[in-house]
Amino acid sequence: MSKRQLDALMWAQACAAMERADRLRRQFFHHGAPYWEAPVDIFETGEALIILIALPGVELETITVALSAGVLTVKGERPLPRELDNARIVRMEIPHGHFERRIELPPVPFELSGRHLANGCLMLRLQKG
Repeated sequence: MSKRQLDALMWAQACAAMERADRLRRQFFHHGAPYWEAPVDIFETGEALIILIALPGVELETITVALSAGVLTVKGERPLPRELDNARIVRMEIPHGHFERRIELPPVPFELSGRHLANGCLMLRLQKG
């Protein structure tokens, strides 16, 4: 491997590490309170953006969606089931508690034209203005 290739590899690894650290910082230290970020898929058609946000176990009426200054913000909470109140944690991989996801949108005017839950995912339709 040449020095140039090695430098490029090290730079790519450093950038990936910084991205992971930033994601962890956002996940655990936003607004001074811990929260988790749901994974997102974004699709674009000629007339809209379709955004899928994985939120299994979250009720639609507990989700807040706001669109302001080119940023879509989705907030809510995924509580632990009541039957686990006195249970001991053996392993915990599924996020619970408050969540918040901010998505910067392309510089096009959008209007929220639909939202529903399907198969544990919140589907948002943002119509292009």
